[in-house]
Amino acid sequence: METVQSNVVFRHLLNSDKRITVEQGGSRSGKTYNILIWIIFYYSTNNEDKTVTICRKTFPSLRASVMRDFLEILKRFDIYDERFHNKTNNEYELNGNLIEFISLDQPQKIRGRKRDLLYINEANELYFEDWQQLVMRTTGKVIIDYNPSDSFHWIYDRVIPRDDCEFFQTTYKDNPFLDKEIVNEIERLRDTDDDYWRIYGLGERGISRATIFQFSVVDSIPEQATFLSYGMDFGFTNHPSSLVKVSMQGNDIYIHELLYHTNLTNDDISNKLQGLEIGRYDVIYADSAEPKSIEELYRKKWNIKPTAKGSDSVMAGIDMLKRYNLKVTKTSLNLIKELQNYKWQEDKNGNLLNRPIDNYNHAIDATRYAVWNKLSNPNYGKYAIY
Repeated sequence: METVQSNVVFRHLLNSDKRITVEQGGSRSGKTYNILIWIIFYYSTNNEDKTVTICRKTFPSLRASVMRDFLEILKRFDIYDERFHNKTNNEYELNGNLIEFISLDQPQKIRGRKRDLLYINEANELYFEDWQQLVMRTTGKVIIDYNPSDSFHWIYDRVIPRDDCEFFQTTYKDNPFLDKEIVNEIERLRDTDDDYWRIYGLGERGISRATIFQFSVVDSIPEQATFLSYGMDFGFTNHPSSLVKVSMQGNDIYIHELLYHTNLTNDDISNKLQGLEIGRYDVIYADSAEPKSIEELYRKKWNIKPTAKGSDSVMAGIDMLKRYNLKVTKTSLNLIKELQNYKWQEDKNGNLLNRPIDNYNHAIDATRYAVWNKLSNPNYGKYAIY
């Protein structure tokens, strides 16, 4: 049997007595590999008839990364046995313990039987609701790992502060088994991309190069700034209804979040508008995909209008916002979180695509509606202003 070398991540798990272990780290810090070594070590020496769930957002990612590493380690330990490998169900029986591999695109398994240990690989890919569904069905230890490419995330707010959680941060320097060429490649980021170096070199939270908007935080909207309009995006159960106030001074656009709530009916929204001192003649530009909601609020005497949309209206709105300096009030916490996490899509080679990921964009969409309908050229092609 070949000796499998471990690093500090293995020792974290060996010595931890907390229910949750969070491994935040940069590229090639050995997080995933050493977590798998610990799982294999523990369950190959303890026959407890336990169920271990190893999870990732999508199954193709799961199969190409953590599942492949798991099987490789078994073979290097010389303990892999094809008789115990259920390839149809993506399960492996290890010394009487069941190791199952599942993904979030398998909802019947997410909400299925309970498990004794849960390991979520690249946990920042998951929504908080995903986490809740998984952890509520876990009776024992929970392990998560990720690269900290999100400046704001539920992991930082709702997991790390827990008193039953232990947090560790690692970098490539904690992995003494890396080839020198790989180390050189990682350290080259120091001179070529500050954000990538912070995230993937130092394992620190940072703003990804895929982040769409740059912005600054201000105490309030200056009195001399000119009011443009309000913007509203509708939601209900899983997505919030959001409302922003947008003003302008010179090349600066000031944005103030006024509303960001789920489960609001149109009556609820109208009541909240009354409490926000919005004038009956102040224009609110709202998502034109919700004509019924717009009409109901209009009948309640709000000056609400549908925003113009076209096949490229999202990109046109993003392009317009990027022409200005965005200033966000410090109390606009949800908008700040969205701006930190609204990103371009990437292809399989890591190249940025000219399409945003459809997430973290509710208050941003509301801002687009307000700005586009006031500042765009009404004669510009198909983007006619209503």
